[in-house]
Amino acid sequence: MQAPTKASELVDEVSKMEWSRSETLALAQQSCSHCYGLGLRPGRGGVSTPCNCVFRAIFRACYARFRQCASKEKYISRVSLEANPGRQRKSVWGMKNEEYIADFCLISRRTLSEYEYALFKFHYLLGADWKLCSRKMNLDRGTFFHEAYRIEQKLGRTFRELQPYGLFPLDEYFNGSGRQPVVATSDFRVKTEQAPMARKLFKFPVKRAA
Repeated sequence: MQAPTKASELVDEVSKMEWSRSETLALAQQSCSHCYGLGLRPGRGGVSTPCNCVFRAIFRACYARFRQCASKEKYISRVSLEANPGRQRKSVWGMKNEEYIADFCLISRRTLSEYEYALFKFHYLLGADWKLCSRKMNLDRGTFFHEAYRIEQKLGRTFRELQPYGLFPLDEYFNGSGRQPVVATSDFRVKTEQAPMARKLFKFPVKRAA
């Protein structure tokens, strides 16, 4: 029997995480007029929030990996052994490509509304272009692209903030190297050199020119 996937067992709640500039800087669009390529923009209460271009970049990276996994032949897929962190340290066998495809579809279905999922299914899953989707859902070109951008932003944020296992970053999903908090192994403080003291500047009197 195939082992259950990670994200399919999660509760449909996304916890609020703290975004840092070191994480959003590489994902931000350089020509963005909101964050100016930094990935963060000022929000309410002086708290910085991720820009929508970061969420779209996360979704497009996950969607590109989804298409890669879905287009592979059956004989290319392989079974891998994954070690789960915990007290018992049990390892499970799984098919990472098939699990990722299932998680991508299930998370998208639970996150989007009926209208959004219909557009998501036609355009992203079935591969219909904007003309066919507009004719199928009775939309004009501008409305279609606005809805597509909202779907990418919504799913991109969910793929990153989903706890305890998210679809992004992709290397952590496929390699199983989750981010672990750094724990101090020793209580002894490391002695460091003292900071050099600033030199005192002597001011010499300047004679007035004749």
